[in-house]
Parts: sequence; structure tokens; C-alpha cells
Amino acid sequence: MSSVAVVGTGYVGLTTAVCLADIGHQVTGVDIDEAKVARMARGEPTIYEPGLDELMGQALKTGLLRFTSDYSQAIPGADFVFIAVGTPPGRRGEADLVYVKQAAKGIAAAMKKTVTIVNKSTVPIGTGNIVARIVGENLRDEIPFSVVSNPEFLREGSAIYDFMHPDRLVFGSHDESAARAVAGLYSKLEARILITDLHTAEMIKYASNAFLATRISFINEMARICERVDADVKVVSEGMGMDRRIGPLFLDAGIGYGGSCFPKDVKALARMAETMGYHPELLDAVMEINLDQRTLVVEKLREVLGGLRGQLIGLLGLSYKPNTDDVREAPSIDVIENLLQKGATVRAYDPKAMPVLKAQMNSIEYCRDPYAVATGVDALLVVTEWDEFRHLDLDRLKSLMRRPVIVDGRNIFDPKTMRDRGFVYRGVGRS
Repeated sequence: MSSVAVVGTGYVGLTTAVCLADIGHQVTGVDIDEAKVARMARGEPTIYEPGLDELMGQALKTGLLRFTSDYSQAIPGADFVFIAVGTPPGRRGEADLVYVKQAAKGIAAAMKKTVTIVNKSTVPIGTGNIVARIVGENLRDEIPFSVVSNPEFLREGSAIYDFMHPDRLVFGSHDESAARAVAGLYSKLEARILITDLHTAEMIKYASNAFLATRISFINEMARICERVDADVKVVSEGMGMDRRIGPLFLDAGIGYGGSCFPKDVKALARMAETMGYHPELLDAVMEINLDQRTLVVEKLREVLGGLRGQLIGLLGLSYKPNTDDVREAPSIDVIENLLQKGATVRAYDPKAMPVLKAQMNSIEYCRDPYAVATGVDALLVVTEWDEFRHLDLDRLKSLMRRPVIVDGRNIFDPKTMRDRGFVYRGVGRS
């Protein structure tokens, strides 16, 4: 058992803290938000993630997990300190390291013994060196320490599973023994381990997310071509995925990617490239295509309805993906703003994300279920592929709508089935 402190308790930090406790380490989660700390200490997760509440409750009961807002209660006895704070985009899309730097200063001020500092946040190449410099400058005594990059590859909605069953674990440091010591924290998990240098580990995370985002934008561009040549992108994607060199994942055409990782990380990587004198043509195209998809579905609505002013549009889904309440960079936000700008009235339903979006956007109506959304609308727009939307009573849905128009931004329905049931149906890239 090792003593671990995790600074930052957002999606990555809280999942990391809970899962490290679950595999037997003594873990303290640190967050400067005292109200948030009080909630977590009572066993209330501050995010929605399937399975997190149960695992968190168990860890609290065993005493392997606790939370504090005080660095001096968490850092002095820790063998490892994870930095898992946010790195929001700056004015030009670059990653803002203000919270990482604050965490490094707080760690240095509280250190009493040798510790390994682990960057878990997604950070620009070279951030490990910055953390090392800040810690070194703010130490009260000469205390040895090492910095390791251990990027996370968690998917919101399946973060617990991804932590416990990783494809690979990456550790990078100027001190190989420190990297291997951090790898030892995960010894109970079965995974391929890659030990590398600090900069390469930081780059692996950005390159991975940029590649997955590229696959999504690629299939969305194929979808636009499919619509013009009367081909079905769902079948095209299936055929592509059968090739072992390609595989089926991240080839679902639709409204585009969102969330806290892909938009931010692709943009940050592009800005990093520019600062080094390189023009990232492919990354710029990936971002442009993704933004275009959000406009595409609104244009489909406008074409079918003959205009949007005065129309009542219902949205099914608000979170950027199913099984999360996260609306950061969610396509729904751009879609709603576009619809309102064009004179439409908008109502919406989401199983988890409505309280989150309502706190920042009160210009639309939030409904109790999909059928309440459908009542009297001129069209429905599927924004998030929640499983419950796949099993709606289509006859009931159609009977409630003023006009039976569905634009399916996630291609969850079969075009022929929808048309046979009397809907005017538009998917993305469907023949």
C-alpha cells in the first residue's frame, strides 16, 4: 500500500482517487472548493459517472479514501502526489496552466519528505519541466523529488471500467526509476506498460486524442459525400471497420465530437505546433469539419421545415455523449444558439445533463421526458445517442408532434423504418 494524494477532483481526479483507493492504496483527494469537499466526504460524487457512487462509498467506508481542502493534511505523508486539475483553453486555444502552476506551488509548500509528483492532467509538452521548476523554486527545504507524466485515457461514461481495464499505461520521466515506481501503483491491473521520457509521454496523450478526433471528422466528411452520391455512411463505416487495419471504433457519422478532451486537446496541439513554426493543416481541417457538423443538422431542419422562424424544435439529448452529465463543448449548445438566432423556439430533454445546462442557459424549456418534448413540436432533433431514445414508442411520439419531422444527428434510427412509420426523416450521410 502506498500513500497517495490527488490534487483536483474533477472527472479525472475523482475517478483516479476512487480507483486507486479501490485497488488498495491510501488516498486523499484535495480540492480547494470546501463545499465540494464536504459533499464528497459524505459520499456524494460531484459528477455523474456510472458506478462511481458505489465505488466511492465503499472506499470511504474502508477508510482508504478521504477528502480535504488543505494541502498540509494531504501532502506531507504522501509518497505520490497526482496533479489532476483542469487545463482550460486560453484565448487562442492554448492550454492554460494556471491551475497546474497553483497546484505545484501548493505541493511544494506542504512537502516534508521525498515525493514523486505525477502529472495526470492533459498538459502541453514541457509542462513536466515547468512543474519541476516551480516545485524546486518553492520548496522550504532541500527535499528530493521527481516528476512523472502519467496521461489518462479515460472515457466519460465508462471511466471506472477504463481505469480498471486499461489498454496501456504510459509513464514518462527524466528519472526512469521514478516512472517505474509510479507504474508499481497499478501492479494489480493487467495492462501493457510503456516507460518513456517526459516529453514523449505528454505527446502520446495529445496524439491519441487528435487521431481519434480525426477519425470522427473523416467519417463526417465521408457522410457529406455519401449524401451527394446516394450511399449510406452507416454501411460504409461498417465496411471500413471490417478491415483489421482500420477497425470500427470512432467511425460513427453525426453531429460531431464535443466534451472536455477532444475539442480542447486538438486545439491546444495545433497552437503548440504553430508556436514551434509548423502549420498544422490536418488538425485545422479536423476542427473545421467538426464545427460544420453542428451547422449541418440545423440546415437540415431549415430545409425540411422551409425555415425556422416561429418553429418549435425539440432536442433529444444535451450532454456531449451518453452516460455523462458533461456539457462542456457539447454540440447541443451551438445547435441551441443557432436555432434561437434563426427565430426558433427550443425545448429539450436529457436524462442527466439538464441541471448542468440549465445553470448556464435558461433561454429554452426543459422537459420531464422525450414525450413532453415531442408534444406540439414542428420537428425533433436527436443530439445525444442515449440508449433510451432508441427504444421510444414511435407511434406515440408521432401522435404528439405537430409535424412528424425527425433530424437524427446521431443516426440511431433506421431510415426505412422511420419513413414506413410516417416520419419525415433525415439522418447524417444516410441514403
